[in-house]
Amino acid sequence: MTKDKFKVSVVVPMYYEEEVAEECDRRLNATLKEYDYEIIYVNDGSRDGTLPILKGIAEKNKNVRVISFSRNFGHQAAVTAGVQNSEGDCVVIIDADLQDPPELIPDMIKLWQEGNDVVYAKRKKRKGESAFKLLTAKLFYKVLDGLTETKIPRDTGDFRLIDRKVADAFNQMTEHSRFIRGMVPWLGFKQVPIEYIRDERYAGETKYPLRKMIRFALNGILSFSIKPLQLVTKLGILTLLFSFAIIIYVLISKFTGNALMQGWASIMILVTMLSGVQLIALGVVGEYIARIYEESKQRPIYIIDETVNMDK
Repeated sequence: MTKDKFKVSVVVPMYYEEEVAEECDRRLNATLKEYDYEIIYVNDGSRDGTLPILKGIAEKNKNVRVISFSRNFGHQAAVTAGVQNSEGDCVVIIDADLQDPPELIPDMIKLWQEGNDVVYAKRKKRKGESAFKLLTAKLFYKVLDGLTETKIPRDTGDFRLIDRKVADAFNQMTEHSRFIRGMVPWLGFKQVPIEYIRDERYAGETKYPLRKMIRFALNGILSFSIKPLQLVTKLGILTLLFSFAIIIYVLISKFTGNALMQGWASIMILVTMLSGVQLIALGVVGEYIARIYEESKQRPIYIIDETVNMDK
């Protein structure tokens, strides 16, 4: 294989995307028609018309392959399945909602041909998103950057192109709590950004409401940093020092004859504050233990129910 003659794999996770599936396929095929390519659609347990639509597309186009899960395993598992079953010399990961434009793929391929192993798409503008989401996204990446040792590019998602050797290295990573936009930078290799303007969703509703976004952000932090545990330890030390300071103050007041103010308010404030610190600490430790528990079961990341046009 040379980078003048190569095959491109495009991985597209699908979850209740019947409204966008055909348009997504049309734009991808129009973009990739000059290449030797395959498009791998991963149906992540959708129970609407997504899977029948994908099957119909695959029957007409042998470049289209379909993987369907037995149930919903999550976006990151769907991307993983697509990468693990891809055959291309480079692999592009893109969402189905067309917020990330397929027309950017040829420019990503050019940067890959120039010798870059990873080309990640960086958003310079995000259309159709609320001020709240923009603010929280900015805050998330700032916190993530401060807590993790792995340099995770800001304002990026999973939209990226990776070389086959990067895909092979990625496939060796077997953790269940997956945060792909952190896993790929952790691998190393030569990585470059390509900037673009993110469009509004073509149709349908976002599959990441606030609850899922919070969970996803928490997973990203805990998967790539032990600093929350270290912060809990430091908080415990500070609390202990604060307790010692109170003891010293009480002793000094006793021996100097100063009367201490009586009342339950100060006691309740202190008790509730310390209880809150303890519960937060237990929660952080519990999140890490839960991940250890999930990994110890050694269950598969996903289960495939059926496939279309898959040689493997």
